Amino acid sequence: MNTPGVDHPHRDGEVEVVLPGHRVSVNARVEAADAATVVVRPSVGEFAGQVVRIGEEVQLVWHDAPDVRMVTAEVATVQHGAVPRWHLDVTAPAEPVQRREAVRGRFAVRLTVTVDGVDLAGDVLDLSEAGTRAVVDAYGAPPSPGAAVAVVLELEDGALTTSAEVVWYQVRGRRWTLSLRFTDLPEKDQDRLRRRVFQAMREERARAAT
Repeated sequence: MNTPGVDHPHRDGEVEVVLPGHRVSVNARVEAADAATVVVRPSVGEFAGQVVRIGEEVQLVWHDAPDVRMVTAEVATVQHGAVPRWHLDVTAPAEPVQRREAVRGRFAVRLTVTVDGVDLAGDVLDLSEAGTRAVVDAYGAPPSPGAAVAVVLELEDGALTTSAEVVWYQVRGRRWTLSLRFTDLPEKDQDRLRRRVFQAMREERARAAT
């Protein structure tokens, strides 16, 4: 099968490249895709200096209403430079994603991350019930991967407070980009985040249709 959106992501579409070995994911733009090969252009600076390896298994996740779909692939070629590209060989057929944490939304939310007792104000870049990627004001030394922090998300229906673990960080001038994994998030708060993420997805599709 070779149906765009079903068997592989759409060309010029957005995908989330999940790197299980690094416990991170990277947003990317699809440059070419078919049932056998996908070429993606990862967002510059998102991978925080880590290097994806040839032969490594990755997962591509994309939204094709009403489904969230995923395909497993292997890294075949890595092009570095100002515009990096990853050539990925598909190793398993695409399927609907049952992991709800794979669904991420991009929308404007203020947050506060408490690191070593210091409250750092910032903005969410993307959000799911599993974690968030955010930019915060820098103060002191950045937190190490694995460090425990506290997070307050300023959602429209009220603040949500949770503990989190730092997955990776990147220093950008006077700000840090942090990838955070939520820990011990109650089911009711997971539901709140899930509803807000799907709302953001509906809003994004509506804007794209106009």
